[in-house]
Amino acid sequence: MSRPKNHAFYNVVRAIFKPIFYLKDRIKIEGRENVPEEGAYILASNHIEATDPIHIGLAIKRQIMFMAKAELFENKFAAWFFRHLGAFPVDRGKGDKTAINHFEEVIKEGYLMGIFIEGTRSKTGEFLPPKNGVSLIAYDTKAPVIPICVTKTKRGKVVHFDKPLSIEELGLLNGKAREFRVASRMIMEKIKALREEDLAKYDS
Repeated sequence: MSRPKNHAFYNVVRAIFKPIFYLKDRIKIEGRENVPEEGAYILASNHIEATDPIHIGLAIKRQIMFMAKAELFENKFAAWFFRHLGAFPVDRGKGDKTAINHFEEVIKEGYLMGIFIEGTRSKTGEFLPPKNGVSLIAYDTKAPVIPICVTKTKRGKVVHFDKPLSIEELGLLNGKAREFRVASRMIMEKIKALREEDLAKYDS
């Protein structure tokens, strides 16, 4: 499958905001080479600040379609803006099947899909228990998962991409509830390991 082109609006916004955010938040990028130039992948990240989707999106050239909380779309201008960036609203905690179906279609079209595996932003910066949404979508679409960790350090904010994990590596073989829980914990452990690596490198 060939790589889908970025939407023009996305490219314009990216060009405007990249130098601003890189200077303001002193963004460091690790593991960018782990994101393939083509093909559909699920990007599973922790979530510590409202700007995380922007920082992750600016870190790579390919467009990322983010699953975002429905509250962000209540304002008409905000809804227009986020939709043009490829984001799609989801009602958290309500089993929003419409959103799940939408992003499964996004993956089938060859795009990158971004999900915050904890389901919400951590107010303390500490990791929250992972939700099973990433594993469910990975199983349904057979798309590999790329763990991402966003870490605040003394030298700036680090966005770290890990190597893709196939559904076989995640143990998603039969669609059993236990498989989803184990896979979600495995992805979370990868994210935690990235944080330890980045703290050792940038906080030492």
